[in-house]
Amino acid sequence: MKLKEINIKKFKLDKATVTDVVRASLIAIIISLTAVLILGIIMKFVDISSAILLPVNQVIKVISVLLGCILGIKCKTRGALKGLVVGAVYTLASILIFWIVNGSLTGNFGVVDAVSGLIIGAVSGIIAVNTGKNKI
Repeated sequence: MKLKEINIKKFKLDKATVTDVVRASLIAIIISLTAVLILGIIMKFVDISSAILLPVNQVIKVISVLLGCILGIKCKTRGALKGLVVGAVYTLASILIFWIVNGSLTGNFGVVDAVSGLIIGAVSGIIAVNTGKNKI
């Protein structure tokens, strides 16, 4: 039985890739912070059950990373990889922001949050490079 060789295109870290990841990450973080602020204002006036907060936070995470990738990724190549990095940066930034605001990491951050951030990012990156008018 003869094994075929698989040629994998080498990943090249160029300026466009770094710019796309930074731009998409910043957009995702800004959207998320805005959505959480709006949610906080709504919670001040409306009694919302704490059981609904986790799903709402997950929806905010998905929408933020998806919009960040769609609006931030301009070079329509390596979408899964760019999205994966955006998801990782977003997850780390959200943990860091929570730590700064709260003063400690007492939240439920774990492997599930990290893996879901990576998966959401990869899928969002794939969607971002395969949609839009700048598709190559």
